[in-house]
Amino acid sequence: MDNVKFAIGSKENPLSPYSPNEALMPRIGYTVLSIIMGVVSTAGIILNVTVIVTTLRHRKLRQPLNYALVNLAVADLGAALTGGLMTTVTNGMGYFSLGRIGCVIEGFAVAFFGIAALCTVAVIAVERFFVVCKPLGSIMFRTNHAVAGVAFSWVWSLIWNTPPLFGWGSYQLEGVKTSCAPNWYSRDPWNISYILCYFLLCFAIPFSIIVISYSQLLWALRQVARLHMSEGGTTARVEVKVARMFRDCAVPFLLCGRNPWASDSEGLEAETTISTVSKSPKVSPA
Repeated sequence: MDNVKFAIGSKENPLSPYSPNEALMPRIGYTVLSIIMGVVSTAGIILNVTVIVTTLRHRKLRQPLNYALVNLAVADLGAALTGGLMTTVTNGMGYFSLGRIGCVIEGFAVAFFGIAALCTVAVIAVERFFVVCKPLGSIMFRTNHAVAGVAFSWVWSLIWNTPPLFGWGSYQLEGVKTSCAPNWYSRDPWNISYILCYFLLCFAIPFSIIVISYSQLLWALRQVARLHMSEGGTTARVEVKVARMFRDCAVPFLLCGRNPWASDSEGLEAETTISTVSKSPKVSPA
């Protein structure tokens, strides 16, 4: 953990990390950030706990297609608890008060839960693609597939967030120096190699999977519409919902690296079953 360095308190920036850094932002700015983070974190905790508790209490919701949604709630809850609340406190104080070890713990925890959430969104997109479009024919989506997707999101995140703990990359203060993250700033070749791999495997590839999966869903819906296999504008309504789901996944993914889950996702999954295209004149349920 000796490789953890602060961007401040060094020759490049003589400001101490243990006192308010008003050269970076006025004191009122830190207070405003603290309030915003507190509101967002509290709302995230309440909503994600509600999703988890509701799913556990209602047996009908404990279906394989909902495993990834619950997993996303767990990952977002972890990020809110380890990152959101910590950042609320440090912004309120105007500086990062947890020291080097605290920086490593917070940086690792937030990155770990955050990447697990991003991978889960990609898993959700793939699951919907397989359920609706049936690329493997008669092979059905089962519990073991859902569990494998959930396990993959955590293992993949663990694999790519532990290297900074052992010298490949590092966790460092970022932004206004009240939170920690992977070191995006260092120009050291060893660090750059880690950041490039991290960006490619934890951001670019999952985002590509989301785009491809939802594009295939929209294409399937268009095929249904062309074959006049739906009535009463149902296909058009589902197309709009799929487009909204893609927007809700992709835009936050690009803007902040974290993804909200849509509250109407269960209804979407139920309605998108009409888009399964078969050789018969009817649309078979997913």
